[in-house]
Amino acid sequence: MKRILFIAFLGLISLNLYSQAWLDHAVGDGRVDSVWHGIGLPQSFNGEGVIIGVTDWGFDYTHPVFYDTNMIRYRVLRAWDQFKTSGPAPAGFDYGTEYVGPEELLTAHCDTFNAYSYGYHGTHCSSIAAGGGAGTKYRGVAHEANLLFCSFYLEDPHYVIDAWRWMYDVAQQEGKRLVISMSWGVYYMDNMDGTGMVADEIRRLTDLGVLFVTSAGNNGDTPFHIKHLFSQPADTIRSQFLFPYNNGYLWGSSITMMNSANSPFAFSFNVMNSSFETVAEIPFVNTANNDGYVDTFLVAGNDTIIYNYDIQSSTSYNQAPVVRLRVKANSTYRFGLAVTADAGTFHAWNVAELTKAYGNWGGDFVRPAGHPDWLEGDNEYSISTPGNIDEVITVAAHRSRFKAPAGNMAGGELADFSSSGPCFHDVMKPDVSAPGQGVVSAISSYTNTYTGTYTKSITFNGRTYRFAALSGTSMSCPFVAGVAALMLQANPYLSPQQIHDIINETAYNDEFTADFGPIRFGHGKVDAHAAVLMALNTVGVQNYEAAEQSSYTIFPNPTSDDFCYLTVQSNAPAIRCTLYDLMGRTLSTEMLVPGVNTINLHGIPSGCYILRLNDGKQVTTKKLVRNN
Repeated sequence: MKRILFIAFLGLISLNLYSQAWLDHAVGDGRVDSVWHGIGLPQSFNGEGVIIGVTDWGFDYTHPVFYDTNMIRYRVLRAWDQFKTSGPAPAGFDYGTEYVGPEELLTAHCDTFNAYSYGYHGTHCSSIAAGGGAGTKYRGVAHEANLLFCSFYLEDPHYVIDAWRWMYDVAQQEGKRLVISMSWGVYYMDNMDGTGMVADEIRRLTDLGVLFVTSAGNNGDTPFHIKHLFSQPADTIRSQFLFPYNNGYLWGSSITMMNSANSPFAFSFNVMNSSFETVAEIPFVNTANNDGYVDTFLVAGNDTIIYNYDIQSSTSYNQAPVVRLRVKANSTYRFGLAVTADAGTFHAWNVAELTKAYGNWGGDFVRPAGHPDWLEGDNEYSISTPGNIDEVITVAAHRSRFKAPAGNMAGGELADFSSSGPCFHDVMKPDVSAPGQGVVSAISSYTNTYTGTYTKSITFNGRTYRFAALSGTSMSCPFVAGVAALMLQANPYLSPQQIHDIINETAYNDEFTADFGPIRFGHGKVDAHAAVLMALNTVGVQNYEAAEQSSYTIFPNPTSDDFCYLTVQSNAPAIRCTLYDLMGRTLSTEMLVPGVNTINLHGIPSGCYILRLNDGKQVTTKKLVRNN
């Protein structure tokens, strides 16, 4: 308990001393500045030696935030644009274009026109994770990490799986640990219980040492989900579904439906006038005797309603029936969903279907006036794929806590949009929360879609580059990915599960997390300093599945003037032993050999110190007390 209180105290010191001087509020909220300054740590950490891979769209390869903090060393290793057809493709793949090294990347300028036109989202998220700041205070969490970018197709899981495999191959060639940041989520890829092709690949790569971090989603304020327990034969439910907000790309609604294993259901939708009288409807379609894809239309008065559905009567992963129904929104009519089944726990999610199919924000399920037996939607079970997969760190969003000009503390509350758990396969999601509301970061200078206000503009190499504030769990995800990179720099031998556990265990709670609980905040708010400190005190192994760990015996501890020599006994072939004080200053470094080694502590004053032992396969950190 004393150690935990000490960590929290250091975090408060960092918030008060540094965040208002020259750092963005998010950095202080997540205790990242304490890690940058090495307070209470053997050294400062900035992500050096770690790769952060970003799957997204809208990358500006030329933005100066992707250089180091002095804007000299370029840190993007490669980019794979799956949309660009000119090639060359990465080795082992037969589509897209790969850029390798600074010259190719800077010549290409940005990813090509894709599903989001010339976007900006990928630049903003990458800069939160690892941006160098470009001379501004908007410096990313792990600002010395290297980066990989992939602009990928979302309509088929094979494309994002290819992106991850490519990133893993590059990380292996570079000999560095890999964190993959995914600020996206969909309700039609894999199963909503966290099983499927995507989940299988994440588990495989996790076993190989890759850490996955993703956004929880932005549907926490939308009643886009319905749930019903069918308990009697021919039980039928109904609900009106509204088309999601139209941002200029809306095609209609995409409704994902899923029932319990081996529990078929039948669905229909009807078209209603303003009085909720049915003017047209489709007959019930039963999953028990239908499999595959149907694309057709329905005539309602003078309107033609285009719709399609894709049925899996029983998925190979969980034997559950799954349907994706899409209805085009070009009508003034109202629409109702009807579902009937004999048994099973049924779920449905209503989200945007875009003209290019990439939609994930919710549309309401509502109970219309005069229909008290129809279902009203809720915001639960709103975490999508890949956030619903056990091995992934799933991140909610809150507003950064900071000192307002009047001197009082402001912020800290949950972002209303942050998606809510639980996941219905009894896994606690989200895992943690991080700053995700009004986070200022870099915007692509090549975008043709951003219409908001810019916070900061700079000139670099004769071109104007800008920063802007965005909100979403898209912003909180790369923040935690950056924290994971700091942890891996501190202890590169941690397994993904260890990093996952440490981030959860060291998250802090306050009056805001108490108000909403774990289904919105998870384990609490991410604490980078506490996470790095625990990472240093955790034995990590190079082979994550099975490795022979080195063992150490250190005595006496505490030491005193009567015992000014420290004895370290080890079974490792060669060990770098470094002694630090709590301000991170190196006091001594020695190479030890197997057997008994002696370290002279004469002249070391009384106090607490950190002894770090690195044998090239694992890092062990010991607390040393000196009493004079």
